[in-house]
Amino acid sequence: MIKSCYVHIPFCKKICSYCDFCKLIYHKKFINSYLDALEKEIDSKYQGEVLDTLYIGGGTPTCLSYEELERLLKILSKLKLSKDIEYTIEGNVDSITIEKLELLKTYGINRLSIGVETTNLRFLQLLNRTLDQEKCRTLVDYARSIGIHNINFDLIYAIPGENIDDLEKDLDFILSLFPEHISTYSLIIEENTILGIKDTKNISEELDYEMYLSICKRLKENGYIHYEISNFSKPGYESKHNLCYWKNGEYYGFGLGSSSYIHKKRITNTRSITRYKEGIVLAEEELSLDDEIEYEVILGLRLLKGIDLRLFEEKYHHSLSYYYDVDQLIEEGYLQLNNHYLSIPEDKIYVSNEILVKILQNRK
Repeated sequence: MIKSCYVHIPFCKKICSYCDFCKLIYHKKFINSYLDALEKEIDSKYQGEVLDTLYIGGGTPTCLSYEELERLLKILSKLKLSKDIEYTIEGNVDSITIEKLELLKTYGINRLSIGVETTNLRFLQLLNRTLDQEKCRTLVDYARSIGIHNINFDLIYAIPGENIDDLEKDLDFILSLFPEHISTYSLIIEENTILGIKDTKNISEELDYEMYLSICKRLKENGYIHYEISNFSKPGYESKHNLCYWKNGEYYGFGLGSSSYIHKKRITNTRSITRYKEGIVLAEEELSLDDEIEYEVILGLRLLKGIDLRLFEEKYHHSLSYYYDVDQLIEEGYLQLNNHYLSIPEDKIYVSNEILVKILQNRK
């Protein structure tokens, strides 16, 4: 049963230098025709399920005008939402307004994900971003005053030229706003980005790791649970939407470049806005049982709690050890068993990709 839905709004006022997501520069003439296509896609694919999570991502959804944003929310009001819905929208400080917050609240949005990334002016310029810290405080305070009490901040670290002191200042600011959730991302320089084209170099792996440890230590000291490789939350505020992904649950993905996982099929929309308006799907992959199990392992081991072995066996009719030889990896300390959960030890989660390779190589 599908319980989650992602909606992609690709428009941005400007393009961040590191961004490899599906995005377009905002131009008013594109918006209504895009929303027309989005509504048509929802009407043709949505089967009336009651959703537990709805996530509007981008791009920068809040870069839409008040009227455009209201039209989007009216389209999404066709979706049936549970009484305990986690309804998230992503946004940037420079495009969120008091009026837009009130609109979001009116339509039931109860979680904001705000791209802070960094507070350092030099690094903001390198990333082609802006941040008005006082406006950010004002918006967060106002959101809470009208009943939006679940706020996430995105933080980027390992920026070229950054040191531990710079990172600590970013954490100081974020922690001063007491967010319920914090997502942290080590900067990856992709080929087809501005930074990639300029041949910008990553910082050293040693410094990257030191920063990762600093983040983990600082956030734990401030009462955050490290529940996924890159994500931390106050108790009870883990992202329900992202947990659907990590637990290999099914979900709708509507919009340009979005992906769905429905009835053992992974479906990906085109990244061409012209073709999207024509209803083009880029790829449709029918998963074999082996594919499903591999996704289950790769995604589940991103969680610090790991894979629930009882649920795994219930879902696939065999234990995980029937498919993968994990005993040796447990003996070597790459994996651990806690009650009925199989997980990567926290002191090794930073190198989880290497451990996943070892696991997949031990397929029976």
